[in-house]
Amino acid sequence: MKKLIDYIKKHVLIKLMSLKTVLVFVKVLAGILTSKAIALIIGPVGFALIGNLENFVSAFHNISVLGSYNTVVKYVALYKEDTKSLSKTLSTVFYVGFVSTVIVSMLCYLNAETINDFIFPKYNNYADIIKIFAIALPFYAINMYSFSIMNGFGKYKNMCQINIIGQLLSVAIALVLIYQSKIDGALISVVISESLIFLITLVGIFNRRSLANLVQVKNISFSFFKKTWPISIMALFSAVLMPLVAICIRSYIIEGLGYKEAGLWEAMNRISRYYLMFVTSIVGMSILPRLSKINNVKKFRKEISSYYKILVPILIGGFLVIYALKSPIISLVFTNEFRSVEDLFLWQLLGDFIKILAVIIAYQFLAKKMFWHYILTELFLVVILYITSVYFIGIFDGVKGAVFAHFVSYLMYFGIVILLLWSSLFGLDSNEISLRKK
Repeated sequence: MKKLIDYIKKHVLIKLMSLKTVLVFVKVLAGILTSKAIALIIGPVGFALIGNLENFVSAFHNISVLGSYNTVVKYVALYKEDTKSLSKTLSTVFYVGFVSTVIVSMLCYLNAETINDFIFPKYNNYADIIKIFAIALPFYAINMYSFSIMNGFGKYKNMCQINIIGQLLSVAIALVLIYQSKIDGALISVVISESLIFLITLVGIFNRRSLANLVQVKNISFSFFKKTWPISIMALFSAVLMPLVAICIRSYIIEGLGYKEAGLWEAMNRISRYYLMFVTSIVGMSILPRLSKINNVKKFRKEISSYYKILVPILIGGFLVIYALKSPIISLVFTNEFRSVEDLFLWQLLGDFIKILAVIIAYQFLAKKMFWHYILTELFLVVILYITSVYFIGIFDGVKGAVFAHFVSYLMYFGIVILLLWSSLFGLDSNEISLRKK
């Protein structure tokens, strides 16, 4: 028990008291307020359309910055005392990012009608929303690069403060737009909300104006780009494919079962996203750096074991509480029109539980730059998620099939990850082998 308390004090409580945790609370609160407004004013149909647009925006946000956020953070932190190397990093990231963002923006603007047909059923024309997104996209990209630089310089407090103010500004604008323009307002808020934070970030940029002198075309380093592209591709892969497969599943539900059912599935996904935000914020900021430093099997097993011993009981307890309170949660976040979402909680919670267990181990692929292991497992996940969703929606004759597919897919993904890391998790290390030979 003492070890458990010491571990929590050392690894959890300090982080939970941090400003970043306040940011997570603000994000969840903002999400709940927005969801409540959509539920009251628009209803389940609105969630179906908004869900598809949110997934599209998420995917193309990541494409515009080439999945380079963590790469920039890492190398800015590494070279912050080395002006020459820092200049190469910032120049390469800025100009490559500028070109990629402009290209993505132009493609979205010029192909707004085609994108509209992919995201929405053809009798809904929101091409103008796509054009607004294209115009707002560069501001999002500048904001993310600014955040990554601040993060690299260790300006966590400033970054969290900007994010908190930005979230409050975004939710205020979203609520006004939803109230005034209903579905159109909700869709506009989706495409501009992340870009609005740039207005707050300008303050941080002005405080670091000296960095502008380091960004020069002549300092672009293609060797730096070549060195970092595998990390960016790994970050980009699931960040793009997962939202796109969600669009495909939701569109399949709309065509086969209707808007309302698709909206109910999206409502369940939103609740899942809110409670997972707490878990991923704690796990993400602690396990990846620790795994990156581990260089032998014994330490890797010990680290994974310690995470499981602490996290699994907390997850089980937390998920049981969520399941027991599913009715009040639906009343809080949505309306009585969403009461049938209660039937989706069991398989969603089980799937999320397995997902967390799998992701903790799969972080090893990122920590050790196991490029093909990561790419192939993520590709397997998105393919199997779509196939099982289509299959089980037919079997269950409803969206319960989609949440059951979520559980089955992550169970299979977990199994694949364990098989790939079997020797590290359960095999003999070199010391044990030598002892057995003696």
